[in-house]
Amino acid sequence: MSRTDAAAGTTVEERRSWVPMVGLFLAQVLMSFNVAALPVSLGGMVEEFGVPPTVVSSTIVVYGLAVAALVMTGAKLGQRIGWVVVFRVVVATFAASALMMIFSPTVGWAIAGQAVAGASAAIIVPALVALIAENYHGAQQATAIGSLGSARAISGVSAFFIGGALGTLVGWRPVFGIVLALAVAVFVFSFRLRSDRGDPGIRIDLVAAVLIGAAIVLLTLGFNNLNAWGLLYATPEAPFSVLGVSPAPLFVVVGVVLGQTFFWWTRRRAAAGKVPLVDLSVLGASSERAAVYAMFIVVALEAALNFTVPLYIQIVQGRTPFDTALAMMPFNLTVFVTATLVVRFYGRFSPRVIGVFGFVLTTVGLAWLALVVTNNWETLPTILGLFVFGVGQGALVTLVFNVLVTSVPKTLAGDVGSIRGTTQNLASAVGTAVVGAMLVTILGISVGRTVVEHPELPPSLVAQVDLDSVNFVSNDDLREVLAATDASTAQVDAAVALNEQSRLDTLRIGLLVLAAISATAILPASRLPGYRPGEIPDPSPEDTE
Repeated sequence: MSRTDAAAGTTVEERRSWVPMVGLFLAQVLMSFNVAALPVSLGGMVEEFGVPPTVVSSTIVVYGLAVAALVMTGAKLGQRIGWVVVFRVVVATFAASALMMIFSPTVGWAIAGQAVAGASAAIIVPALVALIAENYHGAQQATAIGSLGSARAISGVSAFFIGGALGTLVGWRPVFGIVLALAVAVFVFSFRLRSDRGDPGIRIDLVAAVLIGAAIVLLTLGFNNLNAWGLLYATPEAPFSVLGVSPAPLFVVVGVVLGQTFFWWTRRRAAAGKVPLVDLSVLGASSERAAVYAMFIVVALEAALNFTVPLYIQIVQGRTPFDTALAMMPFNLTVFVTATLVVRFYGRFSPRVIGVFGFVLTTVGLAWLALVVTNNWETLPTILGLFVFGVGQGALVTLVFNVLVTSVPKTLAGDVGSIRGTTQNLASAVGTAVVGAMLVTILGISVGRTVVEHPELPPSLVAQVDLDSVNFVSNDDLREVLAATDASTAQVDAAVALNEQSRLDTLRIGLLVLAAISATAILPASRLPGYRPGEIPDPSPEDTE
């Protein structure tokens, strides 16, 4: 909202209290803390419920699937019922999910609790965008959007430290007591929010909801299980196979087909004058589509790095989760600070300049890490690489989100929120799965080549080790495997040294590939808006496509 200054004859933006934003900030913290607390709690749940880790990890999978599959439907529910009302309801159900986790008698209750949390988050995600658009404008809106990115970063770090401490000293259940407290605080702050009433005339397109929900579920399951079920041929862990082919790539193909069908159906419905599940006009301009592409790539890169570093530190080096938190601290803190402060540059530089510069930083940071990384993550060159990548990451996450929100009327903010939620969840799954499959494949090739060329490892010894299932293992695990063979002490030492070098080479190649992917993102970033906030858009062909 704005008012006119009679003396100066200019329009002055009305500044609103930041108290409502505290509730929205905590709502983002609520979701991010819950997600980050799940991996920390896995060990405690495995021990208490007496089930395999793969069963307990279903809590993470169910949450992510529920968010990704239902977020577009959640956006339409918010527009129909009214954002403040539906926001309060789903925050209350999120609190109920925390109670289910705290008092769960079996692992089934915990999985159900995360299904409820995911369904609630599917509405909270677009609600945050819509409520920011309705409560804040101009520079305040840009700052509010930036705070969501910083909330994700800081809640991940705090969940790891607090959850790790509680899990060690007390148990895993009190961690979700914090989730419950956050939900109660968000509910209280929600009474300071203002929002337009809903539109009961809005109808939810059930066909589109089923199409996009099934597409996201299949894509997520497919990408997440590329390693476990097989990149092409089915492994013994695959639930089924089609003529020996893994279901993972089949799920991805069918998911892509359903996704394309969803877009066709949505355009057809809009052409008939009916309300679609998501208004594709929010992606009408090339700059808006570029923002979605950029968001997908930057979130995928973040997920890939967040997978690679813990994999190397915990599995390869055999160190603790606390060591992982310390190693990732430069990155997480940099993302937190940059996501908050980058809005100060919006008045001086266009989104195009900031976007291109951000991807240049992420490319340089990843390439630098590939050159300097060693078996010790706490070196100054490694910290510098994580810092540079974090600056680019923090700037980009806030920027591309802000471009989407500010380019559409506030009535479509919920649609922007649903696109953001779908893009981020799918990108996170793709980034984690693809980098995992890539690293294992590169490691297998590296180990196979090095073993053949190594003079101290005769074919008779190699034949006793299954090289068809090469994976990232610690030195202790490797020594345990070799103890079951007739390898001599010298041969065991040679195999461990070979494994260490192969893993490090694989990590470096993986980081270089990620740097190359980051470099390709400079192209879509160059299609972001070339004007600063408050300027008249440049009516060039690229902005009117």
